[in-house]
Amino acid sequence: MEAIRKQASKLREQVARQQQAVMKQFGGGYGADGAFADEAEAQQHSKLEKLYISTRAAKHFQRDIVRGVEGYIVTGSKQVEIGNKLCEDGKKYGTENTCTSGSMLSKAALSFSKARSMMEKERGNLLKALGTQVAEPLRAMVMGAPLEDARHLAQRYDRMRQEAEAQAIEVSKRQMKLREASGNGDMISRLEVAETKLQELKSNMGVLGKEAVAAMTAVEAQQQRLTLQRLIALVILCIVGLIFQMVSERQRIEGAPPPVVESSMPPPPAYEEVNGIFMRNTVAELVETVEYFLAEAIQSYRAESNTELNLAAGDYIVVRKVSNNGWAEGECRGKAGWFPYDYIEKRERVLASKVTQVF
Repeated sequence: MEAIRKQASKLREQVARQQQAVMKQFGGGYGADGAFADEAEAQQHSKLEKLYISTRAAKHFQRDIVRGVEGYIVTGSKQVEIGNKLCEDGKKYGTENTCTSGSMLSKAALSFSKARSMMEKERGNLLKALGTQVAEPLRAMVMGAPLEDARHLAQRYDRMRQEAEAQAIEVSKRQMKLREASGNGDMISRLEVAETKLQELKSNMGVLGKEAVAAMTAVEAQQQRLTLQRLIALVILCIVGLIFQMVSERQRIEGAPPPVVESSMPPPPAYEEVNGIFMRNTVAELVETVEYFLAEAIQSYRAESNTELNLAAGDYIVVRKVSNNGWAEGECRGKAGWFPYDYIEKRERVLASKVTQVF
């Protein structure tokens, strides 16, 4: 459609130049001083054409930005949805896992779920900001009334200019006929009517042209300003989003769950291995046999497998074995199992009432 319009405009300009040449050749009164030889009007027409092209290009650029941002939002929303599903799966595993060999994986899953959830939340906020601060203002400008009103003024001016061009040709023809048949009162009257109409068209065309130029100039300035502002906002939001993702990724990698005492220790020896079943040299060297002694728990310990023993601060334990890797085995409240040796302190003297709690 735009190509057809350009071609039609070129053809009109060619016809106008040919008509002006013909009018000059025959000495028409609307040659050098005619409607289309006026310098001010020609400059106004040229400026309006440039404004029309400029605003059209800006409109297409704004539309391309809107489409690109909307596509990015759609893709990003899908990624956020997938990320949130991954967070839910990690959280579910971390809270429901009943693995008997330890809870390190559960804690890691919960930590990952929490960090990833924060990342997806910020990404969602970024996508929302792209929509409200970039796409919506540009879309409103593309579809807005100021641009359409200015373009309609320019189109009205173009139609009026074509009408004035045709009227100028009509005046030229009547002048030529009047010279051929001089003194014809009816032809003189018709010529005066045609000239009057031409002058009205020229006057109206000048006023409408100024209005169209002013409106298109205002729209062009608004397009340039708004597009620049939205591009700056787009760049800032993208930089902020990139920085946040880099920081979040670094925190996720470096900010592992804080180490706990039990997680930093090797697992306790298997019960069968300690008691001579499937005995290996490494296991025999690992466990140091000691005489039984009483100890008091100085802090609580929660068993993470069925071979470990729950302790509460203040409990008294009969310690039967001590491992070189930081574990001890003993009995408390009728139950036996492994526990970290650092959680207890040896007691030489214990009240009789406390001893009965051991068994």
